[in-house]
Parts: sequence; C-alpha cells; structure tokens
Amino acid sequence: MGGPGCGKETQCKNMATKYGFCHVGLGQLLWQKAQQGTRRGQKIHDVMLQGLLVPTVGQAPNLIIVFDCSMETMVQRVLHRGQVECRASDCKLAICQRLEMHYTLCEPTLAFYQQKNLLRN
Repeated sequence: MGGPGCGKETQCKNMATKYGFCHVGLGQLLWQKAQQGTRRGQKIHDVMLQGLLVPTVGQAPNLIIVFDCSMETMVQRVLHRGQVECRASDCKLAICQRLEMHYTLCEPTLAFYQQKNLLRN
C-alpha cells in the first residue's frame, strides 16, 4: 500500500524479478480496462479522471507492504508519469484528489492491519 507515485509498481516488479513472483499491477490492469471501449471501461476511466479510487474485490491479505514517500515526491513522480505515458488521469487536480482519498480511506485500513501485525515498511 502507498500513495500514487510512491513506488509500489516499481518495487513490486523488482521483488517479482528477485524472488520469482508473478507481478500483476492492479493500476495497470485498471488503466488498460479504462482504455477499452466498454461501458465498464468508461466507468473506470471516469472514476480515475476524478481522482477517486476504483472499487475492487479480493481476498484478505497475509501481509501488507507499506511504501512511505513524501507527498511532494509522489505528486512530482505522478506528474512526470502522466507526461511520459500520456495519462489524462495523472493531472495535478486528479493527483491531489487521489492523495486525499488515499489518506482518508487507507489510514483506517492501515490501522486495522497494524493491529493484526500484518504491516511491513
């Protein structure tokens, strides 16, 4: 877990290579789905453009890795990524909205998993 641009995808790819895991990036999957001409893809695209979190369903984790990064660094990284990858959802307004949503929604989740001793930094 971590805010947008904190290095989740980069570090997960590095760990997958090092330990032989299969890396599946949820953000990349959602972005690909958003580019499709489907109704569901359009809904995902609209949610992402608003800087909101796309709802997902999954099983409970055994371990949570938390990537700590300053807000300023995350904003700069995501702005750069938006320019390089031409992502409309990586504009300053959407980034700030995603960061706000991240901190609002993820802090209680982090506290929950901290109590269960599942967090690793």
